[in-house]
Amino acid sequence: MTLLIKNATIVSAKKISPRPQDILIKDGRIEMIGDSISSNGKEVVDAKGKMVLPGLIDLHVHLRQPGREDKETIETGCRSAIKGGFTSIFCMPNTTPVIDNASIVEFIIKEAQMLGLANVYPIAAITKGQKNEELTDIFELKEAGCLALSDDGRCVNNSQLMRLALEYAKMAGILLIQHCEDPSLSNHGVMNEGLVSTILGLKGIPEVSETIIVARDIELARYLKARVHFAHMSAKRSVELIRMAKSQGIPVTAEVCPHHFTLTDEMVKSFDTNYKVNPPLRTAEDVEAIKEGLKDGTIDCITTDHAPHTLEEKELEFDHAPFGMIGLETAVGLTISELVDKNILTLPQLVEKLSANPAKITGLNNKGEIAPGNDADLTIIDPKKEWIFQKEDIVSKSYNSPFIGRTLKGLVEMTICGGRIVHRVN
Repeated sequence: MTLLIKNATIVSAKKISPRPQDILIKDGRIEMIGDSISSNGKEVVDAKGKMVLPGLIDLHVHLRQPGREDKETIETGCRSAIKGGFTSIFCMPNTTPVIDNASIVEFIIKEAQMLGLANVYPIAAITKGQKNEELTDIFELKEAGCLALSDDGRCVNNSQLMRLALEYAKMAGILLIQHCEDPSLSNHGVMNEGLVSTILGLKGIPEVSETIIVARDIELARYLKARVHFAHMSAKRSVELIRMAKSQGIPVTAEVCPHHFTLTDEMVKSFDTNYKVNPPLRTAEDVEAIKEGLKDGTIDCITTDHAPHTLEEKELEFDHAPFGMIGLETAVGLTISELVDKNILTLPQLVEKLSANPAKITGLNNKGEIAPGNDADLTIIDPKKEWIFQKEDIVSKSYNSPFIGRTLKGLVEMTICGGRIVHRVN
């Protein structure tokens, strides 16, 4: 299977190519990059005027299968991913049953391979049943195909258990992703603790419930010389702690979500449950700190925390509605609109946060860069194209997004996974 992309302006994590080039793809890999490659007998894609990026990689997605296929399935989640430009997604373990054994890992990998839409990498639980009591079999899960472990949705708040998890993960060579939330401090809160929560009479989640776990795990990582990755950072103090840890050579990495650099807790005044996320939307000061952390490299990745829920669930009262919003189809548009268009990030930095760094952190050695021999996972975008995110265009099985009706800049025109065109704008 041969595909030729003509007139490609290639964007890497380091630069934008000074002149358009051709990319020859054969048998799922990039065979050659050069000028005026012959198109004889090849399927041709003309990328003139577009930007060609290495396929985007999302380290934080909830696919809900097995168990909650009414919210999302592996298929609908993959279709949402490729529409958003993601060729590889890492799915979180808080399914029913929990992804805590090799058989469920193998099931998800097999289902995704049969679909052939996007690369799906299951993230298994750190603790059995995500109960924070007993570690899963980390070596068995690594053998089954896991590249990362997390109890996302819950924190491993037992310090001794987290220490053991870090030690075993270091031996196994697998990434540990921490959901930073001390449940005794968040104490069933539903939004950021502050002026707005007081005005609304809603129970707040203080920032210290996040930062106290960030600080503890930085200390564990320092002591053990083991790496840890912090999921969906939301607080200014978290960014400060991670910046300090990196300056001391402690092996920590971190991610943020578009809604945490786009929205504030002021939005909750509408009582729209699509603004209910965990960690919660914070203050304008926190948003600015996250943007600065992205700009200076403190924050390594942008992830979606794509969290689909049914309409019936999200129509409950704010106190009782589940946390989460979908995000795969809006990530590129929000990142370009809020960061690139406002000169906070460059396009190469976007590639760094959405492709190169996620590949590096998880050990996907043949992804994250457009180079001969690498996997032919590519995302073609028009960074100047404006479009409206409309409910009827959503391909996820759920519609819980506060961005419906919003005009975004930066459209994914085509997604190529393993050398195959899996999404294109008609």
